[in-house]
Amino acid sequence: MTETPTRVPTSIAAVRERIAGQSSSNRALLLMAPLLAFELLVFVIPFFILLRISFAESSANFVYAEGTVSLEAYASVLTNELLWSIVGYSFLIGVVVTVLSVLIGLFYAYAIWRSTGLVKSLLLFSVVLPLLTTLVIRTYAFRPLLSPTGTLNEILLSLGLLSEPISFYPGTIAVVIGQLYIVLPYAVLAIYSVLATMDWHVVEAARDLGASRPRSILEVVVPQVMPGIIVATVISFAWSVGAYAAPGVLSSSLTFAIQVEDMMYGMRYPEAGAFSVLMLLLMLASIAIIFTVLNRFGGEFDLA
Repeated sequence: MTETPTRVPTSIAAVRERIAGQSSSNRALLLMAPLLAFELLVFVIPFFILLRISFAESSANFVYAEGTVSLEAYASVLTNELLWSIVGYSFLIGVVVTVLSVLIGLFYAYAIWRSTGLVKSLLLFSVVLPLLTTLVIRTYAFRPLLSPTGTLNEILLSLGLLSEPISFYPGTIAVVIGQLYIVLPYAVLAIYSVLATMDWHVVEAARDLGASRPRSILEVVVPQVMPGIIVATVISFAWSVGAYAAPGVLSSSLTFAIQVEDMMYGMRYPEAGAFSVLMLLLMLASIAIIFTVLNRFGGEFDLA
């Protein structure tokens, strides 16, 4: 008779805890519902539509021939040497811009982290300021800056560094500079967001133990901010490989995004879809490699 009164409250408490846990889970699902709906409507469904188009036959009057299933588009893409050269060029742009963006972003974020007062506010404002202007306007601004008669050539000629103007625009150099200007603020903010949580006394301790300034940065700061570096790398690389504005405005070379547009204008939607799906797979494989390599230097990201 003495055991019954103690078991009943325990059972009631367990039931209450279970109900509370279920209600909190339901509230979490309700809060996530708008985001999940957005992801479904904007990303998942369009991707499956793209995937369906890529497995269809071309049509002269419609996006694709309804009721058809074919691997012709994938075979055309895989055997087209021009498309593979475009893939190589797009990835080259992505690698160059990513390396420059991460290196410059790391030093700039470090400068923001170590500065104080008005200087820190000005450095942060200079990062955010380009984001207040539309991407297309920012990209078009490089045309007068990089042209043979532009501002950059005038400065270099006046300093005696050049004997004759260099045609930065149109060309790959202009694309790299324009795309770097687009992604650099995101790289700086991604790295700085991690640096801001780091304790400076850790760096001071390393220097007290004999580490030089470069060594303390490489062996203490860089491993600590590796999660931010990984985010900056992925953003810069993915955006640069699939860039449209900078290559379209500052160059006449074909990149992945511009080639897909040309295919769509030519009513080659299945081929454009197949090319997009293959590029997506290559991008996912590249990002997985980036995570794997950078995680060894201090990152703690889990692909799962």
